[in-house]
Amino acid sequence: MAKYKDLVGTAVRNIAGDDGVVAGQLWYNTTENEYRYQRQFKGNAWSTGNALNTARKGLGGAGIQTAALGFGGNVPPYTGATEQYDGTSWTEVNDLNQAREYMAGLGSYTAAIAAGGYLGDKTGNSETWNGTNWAEGNNLNQNRYQLTGCGTSTAGLVFGGNGPSITGKTETYDGTSYTEVNDLNTARRDLGGSGTQTSALAYGGDTPGVTANTESWNGSSWTEIADLNTARRLAGAGTDNTNALGIGGETPGGVSALTESWNGTSWTEVTDLNVARQELAATGASNSSAVAFGGNLNPPNVGFTEEWNANVAIGAWVTGTNLNTVTASAATSGTQTAGLLFSGDTGSRTAKTELWNGTSWAEVNDLNEARNVPSGFGTQTAAICAGGLPNPPATTGKTESWNGAIWTEVNDLNTSRMGLSAGGTQTSGLAFGGNVTPFNTARALNESWNGSSWTEVGDMNTARWYSGGGGASNTSAIVTGGEIPSPDSTAATEIWNGSAWTEVNDLNVTRYTVALAGEATAAIAFSGNTPPVSTVAELWNGTSWSNVQNTPTGKTSSKGIGTSTNALQVGGYTNTFVATVEEWNGTGLVTTTVTTTSD
Repeated sequence: MAKYKDLVGTAVRNIAGDDGVVAGQLWYNTTENEYRYQRQFKGNAWSTGNALNTARKGLGGAGIQTAALGFGGNVPPYTGATEQYDGTSWTEVNDLNQAREYMAGLGSYTAAIAAGGYLGDKTGNSETWNGTNWAEGNNLNQNRYQLTGCGTSTAGLVFGGNGPSITGKTETYDGTSYTEVNDLNTARRDLGGSGTQTSALAYGGDTPGVTANTESWNGSSWTEIADLNTARRLAGAGTDNTNALGIGGETPGGVSALTESWNGTSWTEVTDLNVARQELAATGASNSSAVAFGGNLNPPNVGFTEEWNANVAIGAWVTGTNLNTVTASAATSGTQTAGLLFSGDTGSRTAKTELWNGTSWAEVNDLNEARNVPSGFGTQTAAICAGGLPNPPATTGKTESWNGAIWTEVNDLNTSRMGLSAGGTQTSGLAFGGNVTPFNTARALNESWNGSSWTEVGDMNTARWYSGGGGASNTSAIVTGGEIPSPDSTAATEIWNGSAWTEVNDLNVTRYTVALAGEATAAIAFSGNTPPVSTVAELWNGTSWSNVQNTPTGKTSSKGIGTSTNALQVGGYTNTFVATVEEWNGTGLVTTTVTTTSD
């Protein structure tokens, strides 16, 4: 049998622990007497960027992810507003000469074309951007709108659209004038398109009736090839007829977040946009790097910007060690390697407490009072459990303190409630929101814990229960999602600064019974009920939420332990109570113990 050194060129190193290793390396951990291997998870992701200055739909786009141009659209009214994106933020520059929506956009950040469009009627107007100003150029041969384009400002291609009926008309542009060439096989409007004047792709659109049809352009004619997985109106980005993205849009079911990647042979569904929308613009260097911006949520119009990156290092969820008891609606404290879970619902309310040492769960001393949906915060050896729903079902304010061995009753909350959130330490905590008897009575109440008693402080802006919450102390906390009366869920996020709550950017996916790990400056929110049960995980960077790798299993009423980079999802409910645990590694670096066998 070949030796490891012969296969990879180096011998297995002896390392005391896991520090100093690199992805792809096998080593012998002399502390644990185990062979270990570290791998880097890679995948695809949309990340949230700074929004356009002017929210709008039906706009045109040109350029790449780090140097993009957005122009025209409908605010309302029709606009000629033009903005440049440098990979970080949008800057307003000189407007189009003719305000309009539904035009074709092509070219680059400094040399672009806006062709056709709608301003109360269809137009064939074409304008050229030189990096500073728009100049009128020769018009399209056929006036139309809801068309698309690709290529450069001196070698462009525009196709499809509406004018006066849905058309497959295709025209080339040489930097001066347009020439009619062979039509698409399937006439359509609101289609995705990408590529160059001699190697392009047309996909999706409305015929009328949404289509998944895809056609490839070789410089002289269109050929039908493999369809999209989902028929829809959509935006597109890509370099040629072997490389493209189909992004968002509209299906018969409504606005879509779907993203599909084209490899020259077939379409593959990849990670969805963070925010589903239609009538957006997109542009990019390839199906590995693109930017999508603007659009309509049906309604309203938005300025949202999202950046697409493929085959990049991403956070990863891996299956962890199960709890000893199936449990949902519990409370937690601690870290990914030293955690505590207490109370909850096992089919009936429980006082059970389980301790996590990074490897296994052990049952320890119970709470004094069985209950579910309380709040919890602190560490593995110094925790607080407050509120909840005991037997008989009437909300409680009872508070218990954990010293690493036993629970002791301390001073109650001022207001009894269940489904509240919390964060902090055993001597400096915060409990907020919740639901009081009679049920479906949301509360914005906020109480501060000083290690011995609770004091009412400033209320949240949005009353809610079953929200995700966390924090470092009674002066710094975050709350997101949750259920509000009648019954509805919210995506609202608020930050506590020690004296007041401030509304900040919402979750991308509205939900309740959402789990959270982390604090006001860095957190991860995951799972919950939209409905239905969600697998979506979102990362908070102190300013905005961005989607990260979904959890392996959708759960409601699970709980989070840890930080935004190292967390646990513990227990929960699927179609039954579960004991499953998932570990989040925000860097995507996952270490595995290797089992060896003798020859």
